[in-house]
Amino acid sequence: MAEENKQKVYLKIKDHSVSGEEFSLIENPEFGFLETTPQPSLEKLPDYYKSEDYISHTDAKRNAFEKVYHLVRSYALNRKLQLINSFPSESKTILDIGCGTGDFLQTAQRNGWTIFGVEPNEEARGVANQKTNNSVFDVDQLSEFENESFDVITLWHVLEHLPNLEQQITALKKLLKPNGTLVIAVPNFKSYDAEYYKSFWAAYDVPRHLWHFNATSISKLFSTVSIEVIKIKPMLFDAFYVSLLSEKYKTGKMNFVRAFWVGLQSNVKAITSKEASSLIYVLRNTKNDN
Repeated sequence: MAEENKQKVYLKIKDHSVSGEEFSLIENPEFGFLETTPQPSLEKLPDYYKSEDYISHTDAKRNAFEKVYHLVRSYALNRKLQLINSFPSESKTILDIGCGTGDFLQTAQRNGWTIFGVEPNEEARGVANQKTNNSVFDVDQLSEFENESFDVITLWHVLEHLPNLEQQITALKKLLKPNGTLVIAVPNFKSYDAEYYKSFWAAYDVPRHLWHFNATSISKLFSTVSIEVIKIKPMLFDAFYVSLLSEKYKTGKMNFVRAFWVGLQSNVKAITSKEASSLIYVLRNTKNDN
């Protein structure tokens, strides 16, 4: 979308976890999100995920950090379940895009949901299918679902990874039932911890994160397909998790005390600013354009 030579660079960010390469963030003038520039080709993009530390693709608990991550994830799964159970739905049919190792889908299935998942990573998909009775498919199979198939579609920290953003949004619109609910969780570059860590903010995670959102940009983007934001919720644990990684990138070590303090400040400030480290957007399909 954006061309770096024509538009102002918001920040220059290093890929701290895999390649060490530098990328620029360019503000999209129409919608207000930031674009990672240059964006890797579709052929090269998977190379940037080749890291044993890419935690959403593994169930490993090799160290204290991963053990804490999985403990928090168990709590978060119950919160996610409570959220989707609060939505009006005809048949409790859900699609989780970028489902990782399938824990959320497994939780939903155990609570009466008819589940489907999409996961591009072959290893993670295999783990997920063991948990969900083979309910998870490769991303290429997304087009095989019929239009208006799902009461709920969820993307938990996934939208920022997806290339061809406008095409993805159009595809989500087609798959969602009239009055269906879309749930999108993404980092918020307007949060206090993002402003504090700047180029070391771990949630920029270039170039795996191709886009960087705030509340205004999400609302504008989805209004183009008549999907409306009806609720925004903070993800409070993300401030601590992201701050811990950001400390590692900034100082070379995980400073638990400072990370906790920055994360706490971010959450406290978000009470009034509504700019939490990550935000969950609940959106409703308000018009059937098919």
